[in-house]
Amino acid sequence: MRKTLLVLAALFVTIAAFAQKTLPFANLKTLEGQTINVQELAKTGKITVISFWATWCSPCKKELDAIADYYEEWQKKYGIELVAISVDDTRSAAKVPGVVAEKGWKYRILLDPAKELQTAANIQAVPHTYVLDQKGNIVFEHNGYTPGDELELEELFKQLTK
Repeated sequence: MRKTLLVLAALFVTIAAFAQKTLPFANLKTLEGQTINVQELAKTGKITVISFWATWCSPCKKELDAIADYYEEWQKKYGIELVAISVDDTRSAAKVPGVVAEKGWKYRILLDPAKELQTAANIQAVPHTYVLDQKGNIVFEHNGYTPGDELELEELFKQLTK
């Protein structure tokens, strides 16, 4: 009996180690006010970059600006989609459309003013980036921004499209 429990425990640990991390259930809003379940982002069959950001976060805007320089090329070469999820609260979320227009970002923008996704995903600080593979599994996670991080993303895209 003890050996059986040990074997089962070892099996459980092995399975858990190889389990794929996916997006939690959470409802977000589009800039037009429509509700979308974030899990739908994992069903596109595309490599999807999810960038958590806020209007008050300078590193967040620097990261999204840096990615903007490569985004069109990445879409053509790797078929990626970037979804920028604002974690601004209800009061500051009103600034999001203006910032997006000013920056000229061509990303899909979603709002998480109730911090439903931020809490469910245990995102402690922004910027925070996820990369989902074509099957919707989170294959990369990164906190903060340092110039050049966008080049690391491209290396990952190359690996995912081999």
